[in-house]
Amino acid sequence: MVLKHNVLAMAIASVCLGVCATAYAGTAPSASQQQDTQDQAQPSSADKDTDGKHKTKKLQAVEVNGFISSIENSTALKRNASSIVEAVSAEQVGKLPGVSIADTLGRLPGLAVQTVSGRPQVLTIHGLGPDFSTALVNGGQQVSTSNNRDVQFDQYPSSWFDNVVVHLTPQADLIGQGLTGTVDMHTIRPLEKSGPEAALNAHYIWNDMSQLASGPGVSDKGYNVNGVWVHQFADHTLGVTLGVDMESNPAQIQHQAPWGYPGDANGDAVIGGSKNYGISDTMKRRGVLATVQWQPNDWYNGVVDLTYDNFKEVQQAKGMEFPLFWGNATLQPGGNVQNGFVQSGTYDGVKAVIRNDYNSTSARVYNFNWDNKFTINEDWTADLDANYSRATRRDVNLESYSGTAFGANNGARDTLGFVERNDGLFYVNPSLDYGNGMVLTDPQGWGGGNDVVQAGFINAPHTVDYLANLRLSAERSFSSGPFSSMEFGVAHSTRDKTYHIDQSFLTLGGGTISGGNAVETAPFSGTSCSPLAWMGVGAQTCYNPFDLISDGTLVSVPTFGSSLAMPPNWNVREKTLTPYLQFNLDTYLGGVSLRGNVGVQAQHTSQRSTGERVAPGSAITGNAITLIPVVGSTSYTKVLPSANLIFGFGDNDDLRVSAARTLARPRMDQMNASLGVSGNFTHLQNTDPSQAYFSASGGNAKLKPTMADNYNVSYEHYFSGGNGYECNATDAKNSDICRSGGGGYVALSGYFLKLKDYINPNAAFLYDFSAFLPFGLTPDQLAQLGTTQGIVSGPTNDGHGYVKGAQVTLNLPFNLIAQPLDGLGMILTGNRTKSSLVFAGNSTPITVPGLSKWVANATLYYQHSGFEARISDSYRSSFLGEVSGISASRIEQTIQGGSTYDAQVSYSIDSGSLKGLTFIVQGSNLSNKTFITYQNNDPRQVLTWERYGRRYDIGVSYKFQ
Repeated sequence: MVLKHNVLAMAIASVCLGVCATAYAGTAPSASQQQDTQDQAQPSSADKDTDGKHKTKKLQAVEVNGFISSIENSTALKRNASSIVEAVSAEQVGKLPGVSIADTLGRLPGLAVQTVSGRPQVLTIHGLGPDFSTALVNGGQQVSTSNNRDVQFDQYPSSWFDNVVVHLTPQADLIGQGLTGTVDMHTIRPLEKSGPEAALNAHYIWNDMSQLASGPGVSDKGYNVNGVWVHQFADHTLGVTLGVDMESNPAQIQHQAPWGYPGDANGDAVIGGSKNYGISDTMKRRGVLATVQWQPNDWYNGVVDLTYDNFKEVQQAKGMEFPLFWGNATLQPGGNVQNGFVQSGTYDGVKAVIRNDYNSTSARVYNFNWDNKFTINEDWTADLDANYSRATRRDVNLESYSGTAFGANNGARDTLGFVERNDGLFYVNPSLDYGNGMVLTDPQGWGGGNDVVQAGFINAPHTVDYLANLRLSAERSFSSGPFSSMEFGVAHSTRDKTYHIDQSFLTLGGGTISGGNAVETAPFSGTSCSPLAWMGVGAQTCYNPFDLISDGTLVSVPTFGSSLAMPPNWNVREKTLTPYLQFNLDTYLGGVSLRGNVGVQAQHTSQRSTGERVAPGSAITGNAITLIPVVGSTSYTKVLPSANLIFGFGDNDDLRVSAARTLARPRMDQMNASLGVSGNFTHLQNTDPSQAYFSASGGNAKLKPTMADNYNVSYEHYFSGGNGYECNATDAKNSDICRSGGGGYVALSGYFLKLKDYINPNAAFLYDFSAFLPFGLTPDQLAQLGTTQGIVSGPTNDGHGYVKGAQVTLNLPFNLIAQPLDGLGMILTGNRTKSSLVFAGNSTPITVPGLSKWVANATLYYQHSGFEARISDSYRSSFLGEVSGISASRIEQTIQGGSTYDAQVSYSIDSGSLKGLTFIVQGSNLSNKTFITYQNNDPRQVLTWERYGRRYDIGVSYKFQ
């Protein structure tokens, strides 16, 4: 990298040299002063030998019990960090605040959470989505159960973790860092506990909406039972943590997905169709945690962590699809039109598709971590860490159709009145009885293009993801000078992800339509149900489609790519070598303390992607498909400097300044080497690649990471008073609890991310198709071929822009205002973010997809004599999900914002024979917030409408004494 182009690296180097020179001059005017400083900052050799044990005991000076303790310990983690972080700590062993990890993290400053299937799951940091952050468990990089890199946080039981730290700014020794942030989840270290601990938690869960769809695997009731046991042996040199989690988490989902809004004869926007479901969803989990820690002496500390998580999510989706303007229905005149939008009206000739669908996800996640810390002497330590993370996932997405007759123009059709209500709900008034006279069939003739009667469809994707990482590092401590220590090391990781999907039509047997022997309809039996009563639809007949497959009524016919532009199967493999060097600061600039770190990572990555293409002339239905492998690869080296400087003004004020270069690797499905290749004979002789014979759509195996220059500043004032813990100087520097400033704090921060090489998912790039020849061309045609080059429609690194924002946090215990208010307090956070993104070929800036301008959280809490109560509000403003379309056009989808309220009340018995017993009642989504997306900046043009209902649970927890 040319130095004059590396402005960030030069800035960090200049800051480092200037600070170090000034600090050293300020700390070394005389030998006596230097010795005084050393005596205050460094323990004696005897003290050093036992420092780890002293810190462990001091950490246990605070019993983690209750929400206030969680707040204080979270504040401790934040203040003691050597970079800018947000943190959350367990209320007691095995209990993080919130109903899940994602729910808990979504309340932290700078973070927001998105609900999926009624559960908090997807995390955004500083306005950027899950593709731009990473997750670690005990420092080990994590794989994902999705078909990309984004970690789905509901794959982890919250009972496993002692605390979670979100690194908003990176540092060189943070391996696996994300572009906007890194979520590091920490399990319990048994030897860091002063003695044995154990807890058992049990919850009964229900939803205020009745069950919408019946069937195997779903319910409207659920439970969560988990337990954690921590013990120490052999004079506190051997420790064990065991945890188990069993969960059945129900959700009810009222779902609508309008097709869009074409213009009618008068140019007014009108709903073009809608897919509607009543969905009952249940996620079941079985998880196991085991940790063994061994510290036989002061020279070695070894930890082995094992986690296993097995979860299965089942959805029974019953409902109906109404093809309207974009079907064969006719919009009748006389509708209610308001400002260019048909608010209500009537369609004639509606041929509905009755749906009895089933979706399931089965996943297993394994983690192994082996960490070995060696103390070589007073000045040198070393760390050897190996971790392995693996996820396997299988999905079954089954669609089953019924209706009045085969084909869009046959059989009875409906007259459907409709109105869009103020809350965006598409409410209808059908005239047809869908509970009688229906048959299994292809009501709209969707399978005609593939010569089959399509009475259903099955998508069955399978994902395997593993990541192995080995890290060796060393640290040299210094007794004088501006640096407290120097760290250096190297890490090597290998990641391999495979995605494979099986697809098939569900037919009624008999062969093809063109052959004249396809079965067009079949009778069926079931039970009467009303999954769409909430939108005005009466009873329909519900059935289990697997029963119809088992008895031979529905027959599977293999297909390929019927709904995809290119072959869907791929494999991506990455190997990354990461050496790093970091200097840790701990000094004074006059009367101002200075700590933090400066360092650099260098990441060399080689990546290889394997995909497929269809051989010319292959059929897409049946078993005649021929696939040809496609391979692509590239490599790159990225240098990532970082600096974190923390200036301490007195005992209560810190100014944190950070600058770093960060990266986000491409989505793995975008790295897919598969291509949907086509040839245009009218362009056979053209030599211009943009008008050539060859063209394709697909991924891009040569994608590079999105890069960012990341600047952060944060001013934090910690209120005096609060916990009253007394610590010596060494503990105050190193102990999370002793530095906690338990009286609360106020923080004001700002951030700016300069983005470059941002991935445009719908761009185009030049590709050489010579490896695909002859591609069905005759020798004469090959002789006439003008060029083997052509254009692939796929992702490229052609975007640039920025994300900037500011946030404020107030953590205020009310006893600082008046002592009678002891136990009462509040936490307020507000975040404002702005962004701009420009792609090549279109100079009009757009906002970064998924970014909310405003995010705010508020929690009011009270704790006294075993009683606890808190209520929380999470607010997120509407955000633009705008992405680039064909020919650099823009497609806008907006997710409607709003508030979500949660509350919890508990009582703990602190004395007597029931000491340690806690009763808990909590509710989430108490505002019954509706999830809505819309287009064209018009909230009336709804694209997704979902309501989940309120979730309640009542529980009991027992902490063994």
